[in-house]
Amino acid sequence: MKMKLKGALISTALALGVAGVSPAFAAWEPTKPVEFIIPAGPGGGADQMARMIQGIITKNNLMKQAVIPVNKGAGAGAEGFLAMKEAKGDPNKIVITLSNLFTTPLATGVPFNWQDITPVAMLALDQFVLWDNVDKPYKTAKEYIDAAKAAGPGKFKMGGTGSKSEDQIITVAIEKATGAKFTYIPFKGGGDVAVQLVGNHIDSSVNNPIEAVAQWRANKLRALCVFDDTRMPYKEKVTDTQSWYDVPTCKEAGVPTDYVMLRGIFMAPGVTQEQVDFYIELFKKVRATPEWKKFMADGAFNQTFMTGKEFRNWLTLNEALHKQLMSEAGFLAK
Repeated sequence: MKMKLKGALISTALALGVAGVSPAFAAWEPTKPVEFIIPAGPGGGADQMARMIQGIITKNNLMKQAVIPVNKGAGAGAEGFLAMKEAKGDPNKIVITLSNLFTTPLATGVPFNWQDITPVAMLALDQFVLWDNVDKPYKTAKEYIDAAKAAGPGKFKMGGTGSKSEDQIITVAIEKATGAKFTYIPFKGGGDVAVQLVGNHIDSSVNNPIEAVAQWRANKLRALCVFDDTRMPYKEKVTDTQSWYDVPTCKEAGVPTDYVMLRGIFMAPGVTQEQVDFYIELFKKVRATPEWKKFMADGAFNQTFMTGKEFRNWLTLNEALHKQLMSEAGFLAK
């Protein structure tokens, strides 16, 4: 009888022990396909990055469930952000963010703020480059800006994506820093902007590297300067004569203006830290793949990665920066 009782106690203790430790080995993971919201239209930088990520996850079997990209770009991305805000507690949705995370609510008054959703990770910072057509005589950013100033207000046309968004904010910042005055012409996407510049329908553009690299490689466009405080680190030649590293910073080139754009991942409000941690680890795996590294080099991205408190602090500072820039430009919603 004593032996049976002792055996029962041991069995019970073992069962409790297994039950007590098993959750540590059964971390959360998605139980159905993950909707990957893109708060922008097809073909732009955010769309390209999201679909690249989907391909990497699928090819390398980085998670059991499928990732399904969905474009929700209406209202300058408000459609996508509001969809995330309304998906409270749903861990099977993620959204890729760009700087319209800040600019859209500030410019439109839409009831959304980045703190309404859950930050996961900064994947990278996207650069902006000042471009002109190679047929133009201006070989440097300073030569181009000096020509724009000499021509008089509004004579030179600057192309960009959208109104009261990143490209126009940068254009206003250039004007304030240099005294040049442009006519800003908005287009639907960065690809359209590059085509318009190749056709000489505009005089210059501010565009992400990945959105104009094909035309640069084909010797149709000239990269005048990058709006960052350091040069892009990629030294492999893209054109016959230049790498991304050979493009000077705008400050070096006499145009003291800096601006980089967020490429980050957020989840819905009300998700658990365990669910956030799953996606942090997933994106660490994505960033370790050769496909991601090639994508980063091709698009000349700044590969800064942040999570947790560091990322939240960055978001707080950059929301304030965008509010200041948009206030100075007169772009805040009335």
